[in-house]
Amino acid sequence: MHSIRVRLGVLGLALLTGLTTPTAASAAEAAPSPTVEEQRLDRAAPQEILRCSGFDTVAPRLARALDEARSYAQARRVVAHEGSQLWRRAVGRAQGRGPAGGDLSRDDDRPLYWARLGMTREVRAWEPAFGLTERQRAALLDELERTSRGQTALRYPQHGKGLKRILVTGFDPFTLDRDIRISNPSGATALALDGTVIETADGPARVETAVFPVRWQDFTEGTVERTLRPYLPRVDLFTTVSQGRIGRFDVERTNGAWRGGFADNDNIGRTETVPVTDPASQPQWTTTTLPYRAIVAADTGRFPVYDNTGVTEIPAGGTEPVVRPEGPTPGSTARAGGGGDYLSNEIAYRATLLRDRSGLHDVLPGGHVHTPVLQFGAGNTTEVTDPEFVRNRRDIIAQVRTILRVAAEES
Repeated sequence: MHSIRVRLGVLGLALLTGLTTPTAASAAEAAPSPTVEEQRLDRAAPQEILRCSGFDTVAPRLARALDEARSYAQARRVVAHEGSQLWRRAVGRAQGRGPAGGDLSRDDDRPLYWARLGMTREVRAWEPAFGLTERQRAALLDELERTSRGQTALRYPQHGKGLKRILVTGFDPFTLDRDIRISNPSGATALALDGTVIETADGPARVETAVFPVRWQDFTEGTVERTLRPYLPRVDLFTTVSQGRIGRFDVERTNGAWRGGFADNDNIGRTETVPVTDPASQPQWTTTTLPYRAIVAADTGRFPVYDNTGVTEIPAGGTEPVVRPEGPTPGSTARAGGGGDYLSNEIAYRATLLRDRSGLHDVLPGGHVHTPVLQFGAGNTTEVTDPEFVRNRRDIIAQVRTILRVAAEES
């Protein structure tokens, strides 16, 4: 990029002449190193996923646009535009609009994930001639994260008699050090359903979606509440969605206020009570208000669906964790909700706590759905896709759609 070349030229001249300047020194120190998550980007599988979807052009385009920015304000506009374009492109590709860009299945969520990381890496390394403070760089990264995840694009029609409004969230791929090829069916579902209408027995229901990172720090900083707070009072139904267990769906009955320490996508773990505003009034448990009995009883697809009531708690007066298959006992301390003690449990806890603190517990159906683990075909240990992998993901997406229809009809 032009601005980087200018900076390196100044620094190189200073080194050659034996001189150092405050500008050159600060420029050399200003750009932070790529994150653990971004460092995975150069491996073979991510590059193949980007190439086979046409999303390998996304980060270079952002780099060129930033190179032309002559102020922080211009850079902010560039980042917001390119982030929003990425989200729209990913949604359009998943829903069959525009060119496929390659032979990777359209329902694949991974091009969005890896393209975003390419963009954040560009912003993190960018050194414009006009200078960039740490706070400004952080704001650019935040803008890019929010716009490229659909978090700023939640739009429901202003009018529409009888139109129900459904809000759905998904997640990025995770456990990438275990298998760099991993896809997350919840993220794929978000792309497939964003802006679509589900026909129910009670009329149409409009779905809007957003995707969240698998990083503890973002949740600590309130990304869930910031995104959902403006919309929960205006929707008729919400569900957070994530990947859960092999071969089954779970409607999680209870969510716990505990982080169990499992490493996130930056290989950082947190073991603590879920940090929220006003912790003095923080409950240990929140519960689903989804119509779980109807969802479990309905024929929604080929995977079985369970009402998952189990939790892990420290009983009142106790010191050691105890598994409770039927849910928490009075006065207990959370150690795992039905959905565990990772970020899927936490997004469910935060969303339902926000519902309750907004006075919507008795009027707004909402909770968490765990999808089956998305599996590759037998014997595939190296290829980024295969027919069974694609079939499984498409079946999961279709079943989530049906679950939403059932939930909307019962709400």
